[in-house]
Amino acid sequence: MKVTGGQVYEATQAQAVMEQIAIPQPLGRPRRRPEKLAGDKAYRARHIRAWLWGHGIKPVIPRKENERKIGRPPEFDKQSYRRRSVIENCVGWLKECRRIVTRFEKLAVSYLGMLKLAMIQRYFRLLEFSDRA
Repeated sequence: MKVTGGQVYEATQAQAVMEQIAIPQPLGRPRRRPEKLAGDKAYRARHIRAWLWGHGIKPVIPRKENERKIGRPPEFDKQSYRRRSVIENCVGWLKECRRIVTRFEKLAVSYLGMLKLAMIQRYFRLLEFSDRA
């Protein structure tokens, strides 16, 4: 996880976030690279796709409408792309948390703390715990 200012374009942080990945495995140490990365059209930048291919990660990113269609179109894994809805739903839920959306906290550490607190609250709600004693 990487916290930046609210005005920072998210696709600029893709490589830094990918460097922090650790995927738990049943045996042995965690894997450092996923097999695929599904992103929206903002992640279609050439340097991001080149970095992904260079690290053995298959990009699952739709083609932009205004992108030139030179050569054969790349394969697009619709099934993998549909699984992004889990992340999009989580982001949509976070946008309901007014304190997080408006970013009341000025310090990144405080903002990250509130983000974690919101996720804990969400987890308890999913477990059907009530916030009433």
